[in-house]
Amino acid sequence: MNLFLVVTFLFFAGSIGGWLIELVWRRFFSSNNPERKWINPGYLTGPYLPLYGFSLTIMFFLSLIDVSFIEKLWLQKTVLFIIMALSITIFEYIAGLIFIRGMKIKLWDYSRCWGNFQGIICPLYSFFWYLLSAAYYFLIHPRVQNWLYWFTNHLGFSFVVGLFFGLLISDFSYTMNIMNKLRKAAKESG
Repeated sequence: MNLFLVVTFLFFAGSIGGWLIELVWRRFFSSNNPERKWINPGYLTGPYLPLYGFSLTIMFFLSLIDVSFIEKLWLQKTVLFIIMALSITIFEYIAGLIFIRGMKIKLWDYSRCWGNFQGIICPLYSFFWYLLSAAYYFLIHPRVQNWLYWFTNHLGFSFVVGLFFGLLISDFSYTMNIMNKLRKAAKESG
């Protein structure tokens, strides 16, 4: 199996899956959205959040770590999920610094959360990474290798899926541009 294809597939699946998680989170659970409106959590054209793509890739590689030197199975998994959550939290911090200092934008703000560090990371969201790591390990990782083997051995189908998502993304961008223009026109006229 081609590792490049595996990592690429995981990155894009994680980017889209993370976008969906953030979309639902911001709509139903975020205290920054009292009107409960749908808010596009991305900054790219299309439904992608690369932070989640990198995070899924990190989880994939870390799930291959051998922690069998720890005797108790439950402790092996706990240590593995802590390593995953800490690794992703560190990556989230680095990404946050790059956006804030390098690009002059702040895509998320945890400054109201307990124990936050520079508003970029906090224990609560590290705990969420822990839960996502456990969900990935038990629900997705056992199946991911079979999916990836299948996709890499059926590149024709993978091409069609890529074409579909390419068209979906371009249609999504077009629709979002029209919606933004309509909102702007409504605000200007009202």
